[in-house]
Amino acid sequence: MHVAQINFLPVPKDLAHAAVLEQWHSLVDIAEVAAHGGSRVSVVQAAARDELVTRNGIDYHFVAVDAAGTPARRRRRSFAGPLAGRLAEIRPDVMHAHGLGFAGDAFAVSRCLPRLPILVQDHADRPPRWWRRPQWRRWYAAVAGVAFTASDLAQPFIRDGLFGPHPRVFAIPESSTRFTPGDRECARAGTGLHGDPCVLWVGHLSRHKDPLSVLEGVAQASSRLPRLQLWCAFGDAPLLETMQVRIERDARLAGRVHLLGKIAHPHVQSMMRAADLFVSGSHAESCGYAVLEALACGLLPVVTDIPSFRALTGNGRVGHLWPCGDAARLAAALVEAAAGPPSAAQVRAHFEATLSFAAVGRQWAAAYAQVRDAHPRSRP
Repeated sequence: MHVAQINFLPVPKDLAHAAVLEQWHSLVDIAEVAAHGGSRVSVVQAAARDELVTRNGIDYHFVAVDAAGTPARRRRRSFAGPLAGRLAEIRPDVMHAHGLGFAGDAFAVSRCLPRLPILVQDHADRPPRWWRRPQWRRWYAAVAGVAFTASDLAQPFIRDGLFGPHPRVFAIPESSTRFTPGDRECARAGTGLHGDPCVLWVGHLSRHKDPLSVLEGVAQASSRLPRLQLWCAFGDAPLLETMQVRIERDARLAGRVHLLGKIAHPHVQSMMRAADLFVSGSHAESCGYAVLEALACGLLPVVTDIPSFRALTGNGRVGHLWPCGDAARLAAALVEAAAGPPSAAQVRAHFEATLSFAAVGRQWAAAYAQVRDAHPRSRP
């Protein structure tokens, strides 16, 4: 099975293509995940200039396109034509397109290559506004399959009648991770993290991540867990000042919550190895990479009951799920998780079985085969 993964988001003109593979982690990881399932994988990437780069057995075809304008307004022929031309040259069995928001580009490619079945993967995409839906329905009609981390994430598109009766919907984790467990005491010595339990947050301090509910949950849990410590690594922080005031004014939080700021990605692995529990208050995620990484490190998640987190935790079989915004339920979940957590080896075993490169690769291989075999135009 030869699969071409295509990314319509153009590479910045001033970024070397080798640097793209170092900085665009998901582009590489998702390709290598699929390769672990036994598929031959090529990547076709929209770019300002042509170049072929081979890495770990995968050919990355950077294809020069006219990327002027937004995906909805740029000229399809000048943009999609070169990409379709490269696909015609490498002759894949299935095209795996990144991003439901690039449905118009995928449709334009399908007009050039009508016999090529297309599977589109969600990356936190949202349905279009109602007045655009007729056109988008026409675009999605060219798609043979769609993939979400959790099938529930497809419901807004299905309710709006965007997919119609034909595309197959697959529930496949958005990616995997190379994080691994490590010695907890060594990690604590190296990071300075401590606490009983030692609880880790990794995510933006923004409203949809809901760190304020997490603070309240920690405050309520502190009466039962007096040695609890919360460590927060974050990037964007529109709620930072609000959180600082909240911590300073609540004796249950002062000295217990540590706002660390931005942490280099390799150091996040060390922090996850050092912690006892991982907490998230997110109201919506297309996947939840931090939760994925926590599970890879053997770190037990205490996370919101949303579709992607249910999928990652096996519907809460590994970890604890709490309702969005419900600080009291979070407090109870923290207390319960601290009382008798599974071992890091047990958490990692769940990751290996369902979320590892090999496990997710097998899911992609099965999806590719179904899309290819069910697509009438792919047959001779």
